[in-house]
Amino acid sequence: MNTVKPESIALFCLTPGGVALAGRLKQALPMTCFTSEKLLSDGFQAFEGGFAQTLREAFSHFSAVVFIGATGIAVRVIAPLVNDKFIDPAVIVIDERGQHVISLLSGHYGGANALARYLAGVLDADPVITTATDVNELAALDTLASQLDARMEDFRGAVKTINHMLVSGKRIGLWCEDAMRDELAGCDTRGFVAVDSLTALPDLDALVCITTQAQLPALALPVFKLVPKRVVAGIGCRRDTPFTLLAALLHRQLQAQALDPLALRAIGSITLKQDEKGLAQLAQSFRVPFEIFTADALRQHEHRFPASDFVRHTAGVGSVSGPAAWLMSQGQLVGETLREQGVTITLGVSH
Repeated sequence: MNTVKPESIALFCLTPGGVALAGRLKQALPMTCFTSEKLLSDGFQAFEGGFAQTLREAFSHFSAVVFIGATGIAVRVIAPLVNDKFIDPAVIVIDERGQHVISLLSGHYGGANALARYLAGVLDADPVITTATDVNELAALDTLASQLDARMEDFRGAVKTINHMLVSGKRIGLWCEDAMRDELAGCDTRGFVAVDSLTALPDLDALVCITTQAQLPALALPVFKLVPKRVVAGIGCRRDTPFTLLAALLHRQLQAQALDPLALRAIGSITLKQDEKGLAQLAQSFRVPFEIFTADALRQHEHRFPASDFVRHTAGVGSVSGPAAWLMSQGQLVGETLREQGVTITLGVSH
């Protein structure tokens, strides 16, 4: 996954030199630029309620915040807002002359290190990166998770453990299931020991396994499973189907395909179900988006699946779960559709 997110960058500048520098950066990446009313020019927005208030608002609504000015000013303004490195936006500070681009906050998972390097390249400046893995020219588990759009049990604890082991010179293996190898090739894996087979492990202190599978063979060393979010679930159901039933059936369907629940990326259904409480709660419980599709969009693919006259009468299309899963996975379906108690669930996998 690209950790530079140009669609959600907010930039702040307080001086004419900062405005000029911001103009150069805007040509390289789309960003929303803020400055004072007296410095306004084309493509800039005025602070609302002052610089500090606008920056505080941006901290909650943008994935990255870039400040052109003194690091101390940025630190004092954002200090009360800093909460969690896995939630806070990336924060970058650039001096007015464009000589240094500092990754200040959320360097790995938030993408500040990657963004700092990119912007430094645009300005021909020095990127200032201070995270231990980076200064030792090593990868980091949280960066790898971000690049793969993956998650894991006790993510915070695993990141602390694995990154510390890497910078301490420990041998950390990295194994990846076959379906993910092409994606892994584009990721930063410096410092990890490549593992081709789980049946013939080299001498290791720990092992990170990249897989969507629910179970791995028992191994005689600490194993950390990193689960890419690649599974989608198209779901159709009767009105007011309880959340408990939906959750039980979805877990059963995932288990039937030996898929880890953490691999779920999205749940999808028809527009008619956009206010279905059970489905909304289901998506919330899995911490995934709830995607909806119009009957017209689903109808383009209903010929691929068994149709129900009852569903056609109530929803305007003969099948919901299959077409929804087809659209979310680009046709890469997995297993058979579950049909039980008025619920249909079709799984797909997208890479």
